[in-house]
Amino acid sequence: MLTVDIPERGLLQLQHLVLDFNGTMARDGNLLPGVEERLNTLAEKLVIHVLTADTFGTGEKACRNIKGYVHVLKPGKGGSQKLKFIEKLGPQNTAAVGNGTNDTLMLKNAALGIVVLGPEGASVQALLAADVVVTDICQGLDLLLHPKRLIATLRL
Repeated sequence: MLTVDIPERGLLQLQHLVLDFNGTMARDGNLLPGVEERLNTLAEKLVIHVLTADTFGTGEKACRNIKGYVHVLKPGKGGSQKLKFIEKLGPQNTAAVGNGTNDTLMLKNAALGIVVLGPEGASVQALLAADVVVTDICQGLDLLLHPKRLIATLRL
């Protein structure tokens, strides 16, 4: 569990980290540098879940060395599938990371939503639904690895 007390906002008690794959932690189906190492460090405190529509067919192979789970979404409405996934985990104990319109509900309903404005950009809906915006997935993961950075960003 990762516990972060954010002044005037409250206590985050995170058990799960749910990430979108393409556009968030990968580009064109390839994992971005530094992601695997950071996720494996975070796996000591959080259960890692990667959600993917697997557009390039590389999600499971790209994540094979990550200490976590890869979940391939069914064809169709990815946004509602991602929301249902975090609802099963318990949104109050979940941090979500994404960049696309189909990540909006997940980002909005998780205890902590981090949107990545990376190489593929980010949808306006995702930006508005998130608690934090980062320009690189590694920056977003580093917020969880170094919680005082998260506190500095979110305190009132």
